[in-house]
Amino acid sequence: MPSPRTLTVCALLAALTTALAVTVGTDGYHSDPAGLSWWYAVCWALFAVAVWAVRKVPARAVVPLVLAGSLAIAVTGLVAPPRTSTDMYRYAWDGRVQAAGISPYDHVPADPALSRLRDPWLFPSGAACTGPDRARVSAEVCTRLNRPRVHTIYPPQAEGYFRVVHALSPDGARHKPLQIGGALLSVATTVALLLILRRRGARWRAAYWAWCPAVPVEAVNNAHVDVLGVLFTVAALGVVARHRRAGGALLGLAVATKMLPAVVLPGALAGVRGVRDAARVAVTAAAVVTVLYAPYLLWSRASVFGFLGGYVAEEGYDDASARNRFALLRLVLPDAWALPAVVVVLAAVAVYVMRRGDPERPWAGALTVTGTAFLLLTPGYSWYALLLVALVALDGRWEWLTVAVAGAARYVTARAFDEPDTVGTTAYAVAAGLVLAAWVRRRHTGRPGGQEPTARGGPSAATRDASSAASR
Repeated sequence: MPSPRTLTVCALLAALTTALAVTVGTDGYHSDPAGLSWWYAVCWALFAVAVWAVRKVPARAVVPLVLAGSLAIAVTGLVAPPRTSTDMYRYAWDGRVQAAGISPYDHVPADPALSRLRDPWLFPSGAACTGPDRARVSAEVCTRLNRPRVHTIYPPQAEGYFRVVHALSPDGARHKPLQIGGALLSVATTVALLLILRRRGARWRAAYWAWCPAVPVEAVNNAHVDVLGVLFTVAALGVVARHRRAGGALLGLAVATKMLPAVVLPGALAGVRGVRDAARVAVTAAAVVTVLYAPYLLWSRASVFGFLGGYVAEEGYDDASARNRFALLRLVLPDAWALPAVVVVLAAVAVYVMRRGDPERPWAGALTVTGTAFLLLTPGYSWYALLLVALVALDGRWEWLTVAVAGAARYVTARAFDEPDTVGTTAYAVAAGLVLAAWVRRRHTGRPGGQEPTARGGPSAATRDASSAASR
């Protein structure tokens, strides 16, 4: 007979799953962002209560609950086509282009040379061209792909994934294979987290990822390839302390999927002993990225970096006065100082993590650097935070999840206001305040970051370490 606490968590998961299904089924990003934001708030509130409750269930029930919840919540992302992003359509197109024997880096989607690969799903015409998520290719034809006149931006491991999904997809499957791929990868990440956290007696923390509303929305419904990079990153941080080259290789796979995971490198290098030890990680990661790029370099006539430079400029990363970039720094510094301040602060945090970080907990330093980067850069795309969510699950400092909430507020909620930049800045400022308050509290109580209560019946890592020391 399940315990009352287990039944309570089951009821909370049922409520969360229902709310997520309704949220994903709500097509309000363009028409009713305020209403969609309220559903987001409900989901995040239920998630917070469910994670709080699972800490108290008997240890034997933790893994089944986390896994069952992960699967059920991932499935909610499949109930509708992509709702808040059109990136997945580019994935499908890149897979199709590669299947035709053409490098995805050589042509923009609007290029007439690829017109034979177009179908009505990705390139509708006539009345089907109405809607805010359509871009014109010609007078008669439009496309679901965003930025159809620029080259693809995705690294080779991501392109390989798109090709594999295309090869496994039946005719007419449209968006479902990529969404199913996202669901499988999200559950695989949950399994990886459970395996890593088993050694630390805190397996309930995997629920931070497994049940997080950002996962079904961004990894499954919108099918963002970031989830593949997150899986490789989690695996890398799980093994790098004992197997430097294996950890470096996995980190290289993550970076070759999406550039963002490179930010966890200082955490992976925490406590390294000398240049040779660091090289086992960094050089191996760089070698893997190089090897994966090599076939595309030989295959492609155009640059394999595609729209990367244009994206940096478009998003304002090279112009501190652009839109809402570096929003928190610009509250206290002149615009011209913002970018140099980002470089200096991130470098200082990275050096601190590498010199003072715990080599047995590389994810702790990775979370500190990644979270700091998010607060400094204040990104406007909510799916970037998938990496942050997974690092929270590994480390346990829940306050960094508020940065993920801020990203969602910047991307969705801000659309409901006349001054969206103010909404985004406020959301990130609140998140920064909560992170700072939690840090002060931990310093005052003397409990290091990530050392959280464990599920009932499961010894903490500190308890096991003390027992091990006593036995020696």
